[in-house]
Amino acid sequence: MRAVVQRALGARVEVGGQVVGAIERGLVAFVGAAKDDDDADADHVASKIAGLRVFSDDAGKMSRALADVRGGGVLAISQFTLFGDVRRGLRPSFDGAMEPVRAEALYDRFVAALRARGLTVATGRFRADMRVFVENDGPVTILIDSKRTF
Repeated sequence: MRAVVQRALGARVEVGGQVVGAIERGLVAFVGAAKDDDDADADHVASKIAGLRVFSDDAGKMSRALADVRGGGVLAISQFTLFGDVRRGLRPSFDGAMEPVRAEALYDRFVAALRARGLTVATGRFRADMRVFVENDGPVTILIDSKRTF
């Protein structure tokens, strides 16, 4: 499982012009599942996101996690395109992405794992055409891969 995580001052996701998920200060996580991912991968990525120390303390150092941020939340967006492969040519191949039915179940597991850690989580809508609005803070962007390929 892969995630692109951005620190945000606020974010929202719309489907068909309607807001379906929003957060104030927190993290936006674009998340995709690989063909061979399982519950352990979802739990690993959720644990990493929950513990990311990317919020500044009083001295200006990034040493606080989301749980330390008053009113902080996660906006989780499913995004199979994180497994787009352009090593050959310019048109991405998504062969490495998990098929949608299994991917949705694993995405739901990921969201539940974040909530189990006490985090407030808003989501987009799986397989929907979404418009995501992020007010980046920093910007701070972190890449997480459960297979530790980067």
